[in-house]
Amino acid sequence: MEKRTCLECDEVLRGRADQKFCSDYCRNTYNNKVDKDTKNLIRNINNRLKKNYKILSELNTKGKTKVTRTKLYDKGFDFKLFTSLYQTKTGNTYFYIYNQGYLELENELYLLVKLDD
Repeated sequence: MEKRTCLECDEVLRGRADQKFCSDYCRNTYNNKVDKDTKNLIRNINNRLKKNYKILSELNTKGKTKVTRTKLYDKGFDFKLFTSLYQTKTGNTYFYIYNQGYLELENELYLLVKLDD
């Protein structure tokens, strides 16, 4: 019979035939190491999306308002990150972060909108 060892610490396993780890600690440690870079990338993008959402929410308290590009930029808004696009029949493109959206207008102005729940 083949000796089975923990994938994390190489301790000999006793018990179920399909067991891979000797403890919850080893299982968690092992799984946290798997795809660490990918998980960090996703976590960082989600944090930046949350920041964008918070900025739009703070500036758009009435559901529809106009702000300057400078005001958004000064608060740390990242124009490269959004969750969806909506193109109107007239060709305007709204960028959305969840239910908060913005439309670029003339003279570096932006129309902020909020979708109803």
